[in-house]
Amino acid sequence: MGLILGIDDAGRGPLIGPMILAGVLVTKTQEEKIKKAGAKDSKLLPHTERISLSELIKENSISHKILETSAHEIDNSLSSGTNLNTLEALKSAEIINALNTKKDKIIVIVDCPSTNLLAWKNTLISFIEHKENLKIKCEHKADFNHPSVSAASILAKVKREEAVSVLKKQYGNIGSGYPSDPITIKFLKENGEKYKDSGIFRKSWSTWKKIFPEDSLQFQGNKFKQQKLF
Repeated sequence: MGLILGIDDAGRGPLIGPMILAGVLVTKTQEEKIKKAGAKDSKLLPHTERISLSELIKENSISHKILETSAHEIDNSLSSGTNLNTLEALKSAEIINALNTKKDKIIVIVDCPSTNLLAWKNTLISFIEHKENLKIKCEHKADFNHPSVSAASILAKVKREEAVSVLKKQYGNIGSGYPSDPITIKFLKENGEKYKDSGIFRKSWSTWKKIFPEDSLQFQGNKFKQQKLF
């Protein structure tokens, strides 16, 4: 039986909160049903519709997996010399390894985060444990062109919004978490020092470094020390 595994991320660029990756494994029939239900790039859907579709996707797929990568984990990865593209390749491979049936032919379609499709694909493949039954495709705008990736995009986006809601209950109005959001920047300026060790901020981001340059110097120092150990 031929299967399709779509993978996409949400929350790659925010200053606050986790990055989410999701994978959805479907048959061709299930993919068509998900498409007819209205699945498309999650950014093109209102959140209420994403929530409704996420339940349909979970019910009409063979399996799915959602991975949450905290801001703290992202900073630690960057400080040890592993950039965000490589980290995302690692997480995508973790999803593939978890959902691979190892007996069915599976087309894996990943929404590629890198401008260099071939180099990123090769990095991804290097982290996959069983490749014999897999055909790997890495594309830009895959969430727009492939229903299985749209489905993964929806699951990832819903999980990201859930994570943001939890942070708002705990810390107050953080906005969307993106550097372009004035509410997020206001929260950062007023509360960054207070919550700097909470693990919710990506201190490796340029926005943090501009507002808290002294803390950024300490982060860079830790990065240098960790790199010397490897």
